[in-house]
Amino acid sequence: MNPATSPTDLPPIVVFDRVTKRYGGERAALTDATFALSRSEFVLLAGPSGAGKSTVLRLICGLESPTSGQVTVAGENVARMSRRSLPFLRRSIGVVLQNLMLLNDRTVVDNVALPALAAGLSHAEARERASAALARVALDPDAGRVPPTALSGGEQQRVALARAIVTDPTVLVADEPTGDLDSKSADEVLHLMESLNREFEKTIIMVTHDPRAAAVAHVRYHLEKGRLVD
Repeated sequence: MNPATSPTDLPPIVVFDRVTKRYGGERAALTDATFALSRSEFVLLAGPSGAGKSTVLRLICGLESPTSGQVTVAGENVARMSRRSLPFLRRSIGVVLQNLMLLNDRTVVDNVALPALAAGLSHAEARERASAALARVALDPDAGRVPPTALSGGEQQRVALARAIVTDPTVLVADEPTGDLDSKSADEVLHLMESLNREFEKTIIMVTHDPRAAAVAHVRYHLEKGRLVD
């Protein structure tokens, strides 16, 4: 990025334009949602269970298509992208799920390296990037040599965060990353995400019920029954 250009001078990285999402004959999971996320923004998405928060994340990642309206990520209409193009979009989006989906038959460093391997990097380069990502989330190098089950819950969450950033994505989406953690581990994860946003200019969209997250976020959206409310 040109040093004279601030993130706010650039087009929004994510745009929802009157987006509605229905599943079958059920009520809409999301109704007429319109918002734009600036580059390098830290956004909280709050609301009760079933409000549509996870639907927003799935639409951003191209895992779902809107029933109506348009979702744009980095200038691309996600619903109109070809099957061949979608994987390239997803490489620019790091994802941290509630279920961490860590593979216990592999070491931590091999878990973190998986997205880099999927992106076509050699095994050696993928492991090198994985080690760098683990260092970025403040995990000891020795942690990379053991399976995830050997680590605490907070450390496993940091492994999932390292895996999400190993390909240096522009956007990071996280679904309740502190939900199952004790207070100390949750604070550490929030601090790491704040650092990724501030120091590495990652755009972060985080679904959370954790009130402490408000201290590190720039913008807060609230969903009720699939609708954005003030």
